[in-house]
Amino acid sequence: MKLKFPRTNIEHQLLKVRNKKTTEDHILSEVHKILQRSEERDRTVLEEIQKGSYTGNNDFDPDLLETNRIFHIDDIYQICIDYRLRFLDSKFFKSEIPYEALMEIKKLEKAHETTLRGFKIVAPSKLFKLENADDPLLFAPIGNDYYYLIHKWGNDLHPFRKVIMWPFKTLENFIVLLLVTSFLAALLIPDGLFTHGQSTTEFFMVFFFVFKWFAGLAIFYGFKMGKNFSTAIWNSKFYNA
Repeated sequence: MKLKFPRTNIEHQLLKVRNKKTTEDHILSEVHKILQRSEERDRTVLEEIQKGSYTGNNDFDPDLLETNRIFHIDDIYQICIDYRLRFLDSKFFKSEIPYEALMEIKKLEKAHETTLRGFKIVAPSKLFKLENADDPLLFAPIGNDYYYLIHKWGNDLHPFRKVIMWPFKTLENFIVLLLVTSFLAALLIPDGLFTHGQSTTEFFMVFFFVFKWFAGLAIFYGFKMGKNFSTAIWNSKFYNA
């Protein structure tokens, strides 16, 4: 008759080793302290983002920085102009900061042995006024106009946003849009509506009046709504820009 020895349950053995050194109450107390410290740090980081205190640089360890996360202010400016985005202090951001962003900040702070400040965010204008889910980017300044990308969340931008926002980049772009729109509108006006047998000169006169009409509407709408071009608002904190 073979002797059968019970198999070793490693979890039970682990519990025995632990319980010789400490009690369950002590373990729960220590875990509670750890979780409390973690929650306090989460609140501190979130308050720093919401407060948005100014700083020109953070004490990053250069050896730990990832080059694909480092961007100069000129690169950020170009993206903001192309896609009509804003680059503002995090205190102006009114949507929710995801927990993953807080985790990334704490991970960087631990790795670089520093406290990060001066957060800035790239996002569409509406995200600085109401909740939405379009692709914000969270940055922290490195210094000398360089910024470190900490976290990206939300959905990607519309694939045609760059094309749609092209007319609003500069005044020159907008004038080109008005000219093209006016020309197409003038082509749609039937020949002989104003004169019999419309000539080329008369067509351009109609085109000129259509252009003035579109330009007048655009100016009226722009002044009424307080709108401006992307080159002027990319880092503006004003609501009606």
